[in-house]
Amino acid sequence: MNLALFDLDGTLIPGDSDHAFGDFMIALGWVDAESHRRHNDEFYREYLAGCLDIDAYVEFSTSAWRHRPLAEQRAASARFMTEVMTPQLSAPARALLARHRDAGDLVAIVTATNDFITRPIAEALGVAHLLAVDLERDASGAATGRIHGVPSFREGKITRVHDWLRSLGHTLAGFEHSVFYSDSTNDLPLLEIVHEPVATNPSTALEAIALERGWRILRLFE
Repeated sequence: MNLALFDLDGTLIPGDSDHAFGDFMIALGWVDAESHRRHNDEFYREYLAGCLDIDAYVEFSTSAWRHRPLAEQRAASARFMTEVMTPQLSAPARALLARHRDAGDLVAIVTATNDFITRPIAEALGVAHLLAVDLERDASGAATGRIHGVPSFREGKITRVHDWLRSLGHTLAGFEHSVFYSDSTNDLPLLEIVHEPVATNPSTALEAIALERGWRILRLFE
């Protein structure tokens, strides 16, 4: 059995689900449009530049919905999947995942987007193992605006992968072959420790690194 790891935003889907959910909150009228869009866009620019404060972003992004009744949260999540995310689940991405599953590989999505947004996406893609930013929840099940445990972001993705594999009785070194697909330089820490890093729909910066290092470049959406 080999190991196949996938980033989500920009890799398996062409857009950014976290940023898109912020826009969806505006469409629902749950936030002030001008202020929320300005802050959402600024956080996204920081992410692209590799300097995102993940704790501050999670506090901001969940503030749009975390105080609403859980039934409203679930309904909004379902609408977001139907209206925004399902159209982004492309045949090439599904086929790539299917090839790894059919080969008997252990497959996981490792994403810096929170589990509230990404779990339905992983389920729709048929991926059982999701390593996302876990939201802290109180005794009632409501999100607090804080992160639970190590966020799966930059170097944190390595920690989360090691912990997950250990829980299954595996180690990264124990796989004959491991591959990680990502579009972003934020994922360089994990890309650099697998057997096969694949720059997938890469940003300009990641494409330059991939060309310099001889990494495979994959474009799923062309």
